[in-house]
Amino acid sequence: MSKLTDIGYIKSVLGRNGFTFSKALGQNFLVDPEVCPKMARLCGADDCTGVIEIGPGAGVLTNELALVSRKVVAVELDKRLLPVLAETLAEHDNVKVINGDVMKLDLHKLIEDEFAGMDVVICANLPYYITSPIIMKLLEDRLPVKAITVMVQKEAADRICASPGTRESGAISAAVHYYSEPNKLFAVPKTSFIPSPKVDSAVIRLDVREEPPVSTDDEKLFFRVVKAAFLQRRKTLSNSLSAGLSIPKAKTSEILIQAGIAGNARAEEMTMEQFAAITAAVQQMENL
Repeated sequence: MSKLTDIGYIKSVLGRNGFTFSKALGQNFLVDPEVCPKMARLCGADDCTGVIEIGPGAGVLTNELALVSRKVVAVELDKRLLPVLAETLAEHDNVKVINGDVMKLDLHKLIEDEFAGMDVVICANLPYYITSPIIMKLLEDRLPVKAITVMVQKEAADRICASPGTRESGAISAAVHYYSEPNKLFAVPKTSFIPSPKVDSAVIRLDVREEPPVSTDDEKLFFRVVKAAFLQRRKTLSNSLSAGLSIPKAKTSEILIQAGIAGNARAEEMTMEQFAAITAAVQQMENL
């Protein structure tokens, strides 16, 4: 068992470096001895693969990733953790820590500079407060990565992985399924962290698609339609599209008829193919 999962050891390292947890940054560090090895094993890393880790914290997951992959580049926003990571990861010569904001970094350049000739995966324990923005940036940037494995709040995992056309689905479900094939891997209890959060977590893996599952001539419009559809999910799809796209309701009724969708349908009932059909109908109306 790694000493990095020893709560006493981690607290002593943090204390020596004057580190205190930041609620604003959503800092909860993994200390469960079983979780990080399992994440490292299931994320797709091997001795020919490079890994980008987001938010390494005290380096518990980083340590496990370094043991199974060719190289790890860990991106940490909080510069107070740099001396902590220098200590906890000192034995690894295949780890590089970058102080930066993943939402602002040019990840294409990072991959080009750090992982030449390697397959690349992403693995991270994401802060709850910024889970969706980070996942969508990683997908929308169309990075040359094979998979994105992240730990998120259990409720978020359920929503992200829900299949479009099911009751649990939302705009994030459709967007994630457009870019990837998501799967829930395993649950993680709140007792696996210090400090312990109020909710349980889950690890999900998004296998990045080479091509989207549906075809659309206007990708931006497709996502506008999806977002509008779920804007008022308690209302009918016709009402939601009317409000979200600023289109008269009579027009949205025509759009749904053209797309072959019932007038009383709701957003969570829509499959990816149906969202594509609505997008095509909206596009045709706009071109008239």
